[in-house]
Amino acid sequence: MSTATKPTFSVHEKVGSRVKLNTPEAKSPPGMLWVESGRFTMGSNRHYPEERPEHEVAVDGFLIDIHPVTNEAFGRFVHETGYVTLAERAPLEEAYPGAKPENLVPASIVFRAPETRVDLGNHFNWWAYVPGANWRHPQGPRSSLKGKLWHPVVHVAYEDALAYAKWAGKELPTEAEWEFAARGGLDGAEYAWGDEFMPGGRAFANTWHGEFPYFRQSGDAQATTSPVGIFPPNGYGLYDMIGNVWEWTCDWYAPGHNHGESCCAGALNTRIEESEASIDPSTPDIRIPRKVMKGGSWLCAPNYCRRYRPAARMAQAVDTSTCHLGFRCVVRRHPGGSR
Repeated sequence: MSTATKPTFSVHEKVGSRVKLNTPEAKSPPGMLWVESGRFTMGSNRHYPEERPEHEVAVDGFLIDIHPVTNEAFGRFVHETGYVTLAERAPLEEAYPGAKPENLVPASIVFRAPETRVDLGNHFNWWAYVPGANWRHPQGPRSSLKGKLWHPVVHVAYEDALAYAKWAGKELPTEAEWEFAARGGLDGAEYAWGDEFMPGGRAFANTWHGEFPYFRQSGDAQATTSPVGIFPPNGYGLYDMIGNVWEWTCDWYAPGHNHGESCCAGALNTRIEESEASIDPSTPDIRIPRKVMKGGSWLCAPNYCRRYRPAARMAQAVDTSTCHLGFRCVVRRHPGGSR
């Protein structure tokens, strides 16, 4: 089972520091690792339809955060800038036609475990829209960050992640960059650490052990996020690429891989078209575009959402924050070279 221990590396100094690309120390920014360029097999033909088809992708080298952005790092950003996250602001009525007035308040989405088995086809059985929930209060207004400074920051919408990345002199990864880094050199492997979920009975990521969403096995210490770095790193030395929290990427969602250039670098017209295409067709009156999120979270379980794999992907509306979604950043330049 997963256990909460001290981080296996020193994460508490300068992690989340701002990158100054024109200074000598920018050659090796603290808290980041260089991933060499390469080719890999992206996607999977063996699992969910949106992961198909498997296809070869080439990725340029880049720097990536060794773990998700923490509450401590995000707190420094907020302290320096006065930034207010989307969950801390009341939604605009014109953006959500027909919304009940009681829902147009600062709020975010929080997991609430039911007491018994429930219909897994209805996610409202465990998700709640909680007024007062935000990155400072991850379980609701009465909760706090006490003991969670080194946990991944959650309740961050896409624009919040972008704002932090800009402040830090970084960017959000493309889906291909993220998946390439998550695989850690194990091209084609099922998981970030190999082909067995729990080799020797050992957990390599913070995921749900038991029957989701109501039962967790005895000895499963994680009932929420965990401190970054307490599970083993992948082959590139990156932590928490799988489990703990989902992570934002900058790519617009499509229900499958289209082999095209990442929208993060494409022409403006292409980006607009991909943004429109990402909108959920089941909500024609609320046209909120969606980005790709990767990595799975502490809520992924063998009986539901088996997305604790590098190839796994899901759509996330850009206006939505939750208690199981965070992010990490990249810098697209060679150490010692120009951006």
